[in-house]
Amino acid sequence: MVANLVEEETSNGGTHPLKFALWLIIISIIMMFAAFTSAYIVRRAEGNWLEYDLPSILIVNTVVIILSSVTMQMAYNAANKNNLSLLKVMLLLTLGLGTAFLIGQWNAWADLVNNNIYFGGQGSNPSGSFLYVLTGVHGFHLITGLIFIILVLTASFKYKVHSKKMLRIQLCTLYWHFLGGLWIYLYIFLRVNH
Repeated sequence: MVANLVEEETSNGGTHPLKFALWLIIISIIMMFAAFTSAYIVRRAEGNWLEYDLPSILIVNTVVIILSSVTMQMAYNAANKNNLSLLKVMLLLTLGLGTAFLIGQWNAWADLVNNNIYFGGQGSNPSGSFLYVLTGVHGFHLITGLIFIILVLTASFKYKVHSKKMLRIQLCTLYWHFLGGLWIYLYIFLRVNH
């Protein structure tokens, strides 16, 4: 019964409660990253800021997240056209690309450690700590996006995602595109302000 309620679109033309909740989550994440990036700028201006090269893998990760947004959109389009086999393939590709992005972020952290740039503690510098926080919090949200994709993929195997039941894939696609856009913002921010 609850599953049917989740899938029901509002008949009065209003916004579905889950869409509204997702928008609230997105707005709160935007506010959090606005605070982080503002604090970055303010702290950098205070001095004692270590200058170092950003890990080169971050550009690769940017390409990977853009590709994952493309495959997610293709999954959405496939669901809308009832092409369920393509839907599953594109969701699996998105899941793989999202996982590759996280592995890339882990490798970026390894690169930082190899260059003696640490998070917090003795011998660390705020510039390194900020990079860990920005990429780490984004990575956490990306993990939640991957879980969301797994749930939609599981539902697609049960024929619960198609042109007449689009809510799951709509919400997942919106969230995934948001995470991709957020990463692009962070990458450009770091390039400009680093």
